[in-house]
Amino acid sequence: MIPFRDNIPSRSFPLITILIIVANVLVFLYELSLGRGLERLIMHYGVVPATVLAWPRSNLPLAAVALPFFTSMFLHGGWLHLIGNMWYLWIFGDNIEDRLGHFSYLIFYLLCGVGAGIVHTILNAGTEIPSVGASGAIAGVLGAYVVSYPFARVLTLVPIFVFLQVIEIPALLVLGFWFVMQFLSGTASLAIAGGNAGGVAWWAHVGGFVIGMILVGLFPRKDRPRYEWRT
Repeated sequence: MIPFRDNIPSRSFPLITILIIVANVLVFLYELSLGRGLERLIMHYGVVPATVLAWPRSNLPLAAVALPFFTSMFLHGGWLHLIGNMWYLWIFGDNIEDRLGHFSYLIFYLLCGVGAGIVHTILNAGTEIPSVGASGAIAGVLGAYVVSYPFARVLTLVPIFVFLQVIEIPALLVLGFWFVMQFLSGTASLAIAGGNAGGVAWWAHVGGFVIGMILVGLFPRKDRPRYEWRT
């Protein structure tokens, strides 16, 4: 399922959401300019679970271990990776920013990203493959959206047998389906490769989503609750 838009207009300008998107795009353009130096950048600023869990025996400075949990949120492995992440953030991020307020939303986003990175590290302890992407932080936004606006309707492209249909579906179903797919894929990765396979960081998605569901309730709500269904 591919979401296009929701039916809840934001009451405030989504400043932080736009700035996050711009920052991710600019960083990706910088990545493209590096050529062969890109691999070194990814290794240095991506989250490498084996490196993280080797500290402090590795004698690396704490900053070298902790900083990638932040910097990895702004690195991407390709155009599709970037566009997919920014698409979901654009659709769902403005409403969470509206609910939390600009500054609280920024803190919330970063906490979800760091938490997702920690979950990924714990469940992929032996891998030396760097993890990059905003997916974990954005999964936190999706988790917050499910808690905040479960009955919002999301215009979604849905494959029905061999046909594609664009229909409105409650956010609870759209994002619930997304979460279940991440969980099943993550479980399969643990069963097949002990969690140390490369590719998609499924458990960062799962962890970020659950963290977002929990954290959003700990921040004071800036907007009024909205449960209405709009046509």
